[in-house]
Amino acid sequence: MAAKPSRFYTATGDEGWTGLLGEGRVPKDHPQIEALGALDEASAVLGLARHTAQHPEVPALLERVQRDLYRLMAEVAATPEQAQAFRSIDLSAVAWLEEQIHRFTPQLPEVREFILPGETLSSGFLALARTVVRRAERRVFTLMRLGLYRNTEGARYLNRLSSLCFVLELLELQAAGKGPIFADEEADE
Repeated sequence: MAAKPSRFYTATGDEGWTGLLGEGRVPKDHPQIEALGALDEASAVLGLARHTAQHPEVPALLERVQRDLYRLMAEVAATPEQAQAFRSIDLSAVAWLEEQIHRFTPQLPEVREFILPGETLSSGFLALARTVVRRAERRVFTLMRLGLYRNTEGARYLNRLSSLCFVLELLELQAAGKGPIFADEEADE
């Protein structure tokens, strides 16, 4: 007797194929699915950063970013025929990220070297989010090169988001009363 499908799985991907927003199915390792996975991971890590944030403005800011990422995921998941129907990341979304970066930058110390992530839980999650966002950006550029995604503002959004993650990492360190530890500093003995 076959198992009754659950509302938590469809079993339609058991052969290694999955659907996009539109007609047809693609392999689970298709570039669009790789980009979606990276965007999904970025949102999950940003959720952890949101939950552990110490600076009072960070949780609401990250929630908005997570919502933007879900809209971007819909864009990336759309077939070329459906792309315009799902396009929502535009210049105003990029400008909003830039405004957040400019708003917090004057409060932060100047950083001219690599810093070691993880001085606090939230700053560590933001460092991880930055690296995952960078991977998502690379995957989106692959889609653009292949002609599978055409919204340059979506790619710009991810570029600015990775910068915002770094700014927020520094802001979280400051909120915790800590400064960045630089990669080339010797540990205190």
